[in-house]
Amino acid sequence: MKPSTTIKFENAGYYLLGLIILVLLGFWNSYFSKIFSQSGDFNFYFHFHAIVAFLWILMVIIQPILIKRRQLGLHRRIGRLSYYLIGLIFISVLLLVHHRHSINEENLGLRLLVPLKDLIILGTVYFIAMKYRKNTAIHARAMIASGLVFIEPSLLRTIRNYLDVPAPYMVTAFTVYLLLIVLTIISWKHKSGRWVFPFVLLMYLIVHGILLSGIQIGVLENFARWFIQLPLT
Repeated sequence: MKPSTTIKFENAGYYLLGLIILVLLGFWNSYFSKIFSQSGDFNFYFHFHAIVAFLWILMVIIQPILIKRRQLGLHRRIGRLSYYLIGLIFISVLLLVHHRHSINEENLGLRLLVPLKDLIILGTVYFIAMKYRKNTAIHARAMIASGLVFIEPSLLRTIRNYLDVPAPYMVTAFTVYLLLIVLTIISWKHKSGRWVFPFVLLMYLIVHGILLSGIQIGVLENFARWFIQLPLT
């Protein structure tokens, strides 16, 4: 008998533990080491975003483990809390972006798209996960994808910090593409949700295409300038 090549979604939490290591590596020099040495000059927006992002990663790790251990009641309660947590993530990212950018920057729309693309993808896959929460194949894929959103910013910083490779952004992007392709292949037998990972891949290809080509989008630029002028931070 050939071994199964399909993904077991209830084991996803154990694999997603690697996210914690990747986040620590990526943000060690710029954030965590400075926290421990008390040498950092971080304001509320940085800490707020770090806390809620860590809570989301912790959630996507714990939830499939709870399913594997048949802790369905606790899984549902944490799932309900995710409605509030996703809102906090949106708030934290928007506040941090607003704080870190100014109206005088060139190509402001593209600069804001770098962090906001993660928010767009996260919000989209979370919507899919909640819409299809009774369909395990779709729900599980979408929640796994919500964790994968944190790979790109962490991996990019890890590569820049520890590896001397050309075009680190391209290396990071292609790593994300390869991961989504592999996940698509090993979970292809679950027909009802096989479209989720390819759809996420398509979203990445679109936003990366816009960023790498430097295409100026009037609506995006106008939105960016309107947003930065809001009295938020």
